[in-house]
Amino acid sequence: MNDKVSATEAALELLAEICRDHGPVLFHQSGGCCDGSSPMCYPAGEFVIGHTDVLLGHVGGMPVYIGGAQYEVWKHTDLIIDAVPGRGGMFSLDNGTERRFLTRSRICSRDGCD
Repeated sequence: MNDKVSATEAALELLAEICRDHGPVLFHQSGGCCDGSSPMCYPAGEFVIGHTDVLLGHVGGMPVYIGGAQYEVWKHTDLIIDAVPGRGGMFSLDNGTERRFLTRSRICSRDGCD
């Protein structure tokens, strides 16, 4: 599978800081009503990947997953992890850094994204 996810330079910089403090991490794209655009960042091994979760690819060497039902809705988009000013999700490792991860998207055609 081709990677369906990429990251901005700002996101990669924040990710590198978090990995220096916490070691390897993973992202899981939230499907909640309030955190729908927030990819949650967890220490690797501390978030259980479900049997329906889909691996979208890797950013900064770290895996990015999305729930299977949400993937079905978003499968025609490429996701772009960005970092913006603000507070992260309550349980996400970006919380407290005064920056937060944010998911942006790019809609793909039937032939794929350019």
